[in-house]
Amino acid sequence: MYRLPGRILKWAFLLIVAVLLLFPVVMAILGAFKTNLELNTGGSILPESWKIDNFIYTWKEAGFSRYVANSLLYSVSSTIATIIVCAMAAYTFVRREFPGKKLMLGIYSGMMFIHLGALTLKPAYELMVTLGLNKSVFGLIMMMTGAGGTSFFIMYAFMKSIPRDLDEAATLDGASFSYIFWRIMLPLSLPAIGVVGLFAFRGGWNSYILPLVFTMTQPKLQPITVGLVNLKYGVGGAVQSHYMLAGACISMIPILIIYLLANKSFMQMSAGSLKG
Repeated sequence: MYRLPGRILKWAFLLIVAVLLLFPVVMAILGAFKTNLELNTGGSILPESWKIDNFIYTWKEAGFSRYVANSLLYSVSSTIATIIVCAMAAYTFVRREFPGKKLMLGIYSGMMFIHLGALTLKPAYELMVTLGLNKSVFGLIMMMTGAGGTSFFIMYAFMKSIPRDLDEAATLDGASFSYIFWRIMLPLSLPAIGVVGLFAFRGGWNSYILPLVFTMTQPKLQPITVGLVNLKYGVGGAVQSHYMLAGACISMIPILIIYLLANKSFMQMSAGSLKG
């Protein structure tokens, strides 16, 4: 008797949340097809005429294709590096005992709750200047690579759930520590790798302050987040909202693709946590 009202309330709540989340995205997509005059004066939600030229201009004339290529380079490279670094660190902490292990885990977990933000920019930049990497692509990739404790602890928790019997059996067969990592632990940790890869790619793709500082004197190396800001003002300082929205729509495509690819990993991680 009470199940039907409960279901109605549940679905009504989920529908309201979905509308609130999707409304800004839908408005941005519709605004990308409008003229700048339509956006500034308001009016109907739908465009009077669908301007595909906004995307063509943004991609070609405004050089947005270069920004996308740079962001893909930074995001993919930092994602691969983050996965490797966090997986190797997690494997070492899970399968090895060494002095100060618990202290290091405690300090690392405590630092997850301290957001230093812009305070780390100056020392990070000075470090790259000292190493001669402040004007290099590799310097920026290094700074974007997984210092995040969340990625490490995802890998750590998942590898900790893998039975040690597999390691012992492989060791008896003559497998080395590194062989077990590459051939056994990593393939079994694919769900965790998918989740870590998603977080790392999203962080690299959406990063703004760090790439802005490192590419301020080199426009050709700027990523998509910096490029979006560059689209804001056109000739005479006029705000070009339609081009910015077109660029924002383009920038959403890789993230949506990554989310679709990583959805299976999320499901496997959720199923594993429920079983545990």
